[in-house]
This record gives sequence, structure tokens and C-alpha cells, in this order.
Amino acid sequence: MSLVQDTARAAVDSFNQAAQQPLPAAASTENMSLIDMMIKGGWIMIPILLLFFIGLVIFFERYLTIRRAAKYDNSLMSQVKANVLSGNLDSALAVCRSSNTALGRMLQKGLLRVGRPIKDIEGAIENVGKLEVAKLEKNINILGIIAGIAPMLGFVGTIFGVIKIFHEVELAGGIDIASVSGGLYVKMVSSASGLAVGILAYLGYHILNMMVERLILRMETDAVEFIDLLDEPGR
Repeated sequence: MSLVQDTARAAVDSFNQAAQQPLPAAASTENMSLIDMMIKGGWIMIPILLLFFIGLVIFFERYLTIRRAAKYDNSLMSQVKANVLSGNLDSALAVCRSSNTALGRMLQKGLLRVGRPIKDIEGAIENVGKLEVAKLEKNINILGIIAGIAPMLGFVGTIFGVIKIFHEVELAGGIDIASVSGGLYVKMVSSASGLAVGILAYLGYHILNMMVERLILRMETDAVEFIDLLDEPGR
């Protein structure tokens, strides 16, 4: 009877000691940081991260530029209209120059063409408008390129991951977790990172384009109002 009790006590002590010891594999998985995970993605993560930072810089630079250009001066059109109706074109030109906005530069070009046919004035304003829009859209297309390239780089990482799995299996002479885990990390991390960067670049591209389109619509509306002002009967 004492032998059974001693055996049971020894088994309980062994169980308690095993329970108190940490599990190294689980601990290493739980403590894996984002940087460690990126490193496991392999060398393909370098161009993917580079595209991410390029896209981030372009998005915020263009976003702030478009936001500044979109600040609307409610008094600009009213002041220009009042000066034009009173025949004081010099004051209207001064108002446009002082505004330092895309609309101000468009109206300024139209005022400098006053006296010519309306078609010439309209064409001059349209040309300036195209230049202003081109300035706003600068580098936005790069985001569209990143949105297409990043997922493809992730797919390249997937291919290299599969190749690494087969290579490790061949060296190990069989399939086990140790021989396939490295390739699976490369495959999954690179494909997920490429897809995430592509989605973010795609969203940024369309957000900036929508902002530019709203600004273009407002500029066109004000330009039409200005042309109608010059084309009023009796002017």
C-alpha cells in the first residue's frame, strides 16, 4: 500500500514540476514582434516596405497640398464680380493676385484677356485650369502603380517560400514542421504584406482623386460664373 502511495506522490510531484516549467515554443510565438515577423518574410520584404514608405510619403504630401488648394475664399468671386461690374479691372486683378489660389490664377488670366472674344477668354482660363489640375495630380499615379506592384511582389515571395519548403524537405529527407516552417513564414508574411500595401495604396489613390475631382468641379463652376459675368448683355 505504501508503494502505491509513494508512486502516486512521485507522479503528482513530476506533474507539478512539468506544469511550472514554461513552454519555449509557445513563449517564442507569443513574444514574436512585428519586426521579427517581417524579418521572417525574407528579402522580398525590403522592396515591399520600400513601396509602403514611398506611398505613405506621396499620400500625405499630396493630401496636404490638395487640402491647401481646396481652401475656398468666399470673398474672391464676390470681390472680382463687384470690381468687374464697376469697370475696375485693375482692382479685380489685384484681388486675384493676392489670393494666391488656383481659382485666382484662372480668373487673373481671364481678366488679362478682357476685350477679346469670349472664346479666347474661355480658352485661356481652361488652359490655366489644366495646368493647375496637373500640379495637383502630380505623383498621384505612383500610388496606382504601387497598388499593382506590391501584391505581385507578395506573390513572388509566395513562390520563393514554396521553393524554400521543397528545398528544406529535400535536405531533411522528409516532411516535418521544422523543414516547412521557414518557407511557410516567407510565403504567408510576404503575400499578406504585399496585399496590405496594395490595398492601402489603392485606397489612397482613389481618395486623392476624389479630392481633386471635387476641387475641379468647384473651379469649373466658378469659371463658368466668371464667363457668364463677362458675357452679360451690355458689357
